[in-house]
Amino acid sequence: MAEMDVIESDGVISVVRLDDLSSAIGLVEALVEGGLRAIEFTFTNRDAATSIQETSRELDDRALIGAGSVLDPETARTAILAGARFVVTPTLNLRTIELCRRYGVPIVVGAFTPTEILTAWEAGASLVKVFPASVGGPSYLKDVLGPLPQVKLVPTGGVTLENAGDFIRAGAAAVALGSNLVDARTVASRNWATLTRRAESLLAAVTKARTPTPI
Repeated sequence: MAEMDVIESDGVISVVRLDDLSSAIGLVEALVEGGLRAIEFTFTNRDAATSIQETSRELDDRALIGAGSVLDPETARTAILAGARFVVTPTLNLRTIELCRRYGVPIVVGAFTPTEILTAWEAGASLVKVFPASVGGPSYLKDVLGPLPQVKLVPTGGVTLENAGDFIRAGAAAVALGSNLVDARTVASRNWATLTRRAESLLAAVTKARTPTPI
């Protein structure tokens, strides 16, 4: 599967930011069951590389496993060697973009201001993550895309099941959700049916937002 094709087709990146990753395989299976394939394990957890390696080995044919909260090229390399198929950063780091391009791995680069967004795009970002999206909301995304229509934006930080469609309608190439999709309590109780239902609802909202409104 082509990495960017999966992310842009589904329109969603599932962000797994948890203190306990012992149920990594189960939660990925639940999300995939609901139709979401791009799943990011953040390096805010020291076990992220292990989870990437394990889930990639078990579900590589069904899921696209990536690494998030990557702050530097050294961490990006660790993630890629563990099997990460894409890398996500919270901020703009040109050396990390260069490293990912060297390995041929797509990178979703965090930025916020128009200058940062364009700098990331021109440096080779596959997608630009608008973070935190809660600050400006969908209207900010629409305003940025006015003069920069060529940039593919992925809002995160404040995106919910309820407003994901608004961001897509504003022009987002995809949305990224963390605890509003994958929360610690649901995972701790292994309530996989709930995760699957959330995934289905989110995918339906994105699909609906992409469907042209009849005149």
